[in-house]
Amino acid sequence: MDIRTAIITRARKFGSVSVAEIVQKTGFSRGYVHRFIKGLCDEGALILTGKANKARYVLASGKNLAKLRESVLEVQRILKNQGLAEDVVLRQIKADTGIFRHLRSNVATIVEYSFSEMLNNAIEHSRSRSIRVRVKRADGTVRFIVTDRGIGIFRNIMENRNLRSEMEALQDLVKGKQTTDPSKHSGEGIFFTSRVADKFVIKGSSKKLTFDNQLPDVFVEEIRPIKGTEVLFIIRERSNRRMQTIFAEYAGDAFEFSKTEVTVELFRAKGTLVSRSEARRVLSGLERFKVVVLDFTKVRGIGQSFADEVFRVWQRNHGSIRIETRNANENVRFMIQHAMTA
Repeated sequence: MDIRTAIITRARKFGSVSVAEIVQKTGFSRGYVHRFIKGLCDEGALILTGKANKARYVLASGKNLAKLRESVLEVQRILKNQGLAEDVVLRQIKADTGIFRHLRSNVATIVEYSFSEMLNNAIEHSRSRSIRVRVKRADGTVRFIVTDRGIGIFRNIMENRNLRSEMEALQDLVKGKQTTDPSKHSGEGIFFTSRVADKFVIKGSSKKLTFDNQLPDVFVEEIRPIKGTEVLFIIRERSNRRMQTIFAEYAGDAFEFSKTEVTVELFRAKGTLVSRSEARRVLSGLERFKVVVLDFTKVRGIGQSFADEVFRVWQRNHGSIRIETRNANENVRFMIQHAMTA
């Protein structure tokens, strides 16, 4: 029996075959046997399973291919950013892996939406020649990372909106409807993705912005400067979150993106929020919405000028917009009430 026939016969009889088994059966060297097996893999007759000393080979039947794909729960690809389409990438990942296999429909919808939006952002805005994506299902979670080596999300927003710093760009980003290309994008992608994830992290330049919806809280940290942008998305496999619920919460009767939340703490440089200029930074861009929710978590107090600018001056000039407050302590509520009755 020739070596090629020996490999195929054993794989068919026992379901799989290893290099060591053929070496033992034939007496040929490991390198010689491996060249034959590799040739069969290149022809499409065999498929490699396992790695290193656990490597085995199975016949390339449709059934075996399906089983192998289902067993693949992690994929990483480096994509050339030229003619790249996020829907094609997603379809390939779903076809080649078991990451979406038997995943709850609500979770699958969330991951599909979020991955598509974040990859599209990198394709359209990063100016990066290549984009790396990694998708993994493990430990009861589904997660993905999209990394580019482009201009960086915060710097891009800062330059396009003529802002003074990347921190101001970050502050604008969390409001929603902020985009550097309004002719193509509404700016909804990051906003909704940050609401449906268990954890959503954006890194750019020297800033790290984290939305932790299990706490819930939003954090900004300084990091070692990086080139480009990295986004991390995590959701539990058994999450009860639903995409349509999140859309309904922030959309009006016409299904438009009409409501936003602003974490006021992100706009506090130091001490108490006291000035009208600070209030204007909080309010910048909010005229695009019909309902604005100001979340005062961790804000110990606000000044009279800040409160007056928000709750009397701005509200008077934007009477059709409803301002709601959340998590305001006694001191903050007092200043808000004082401004509203002035």
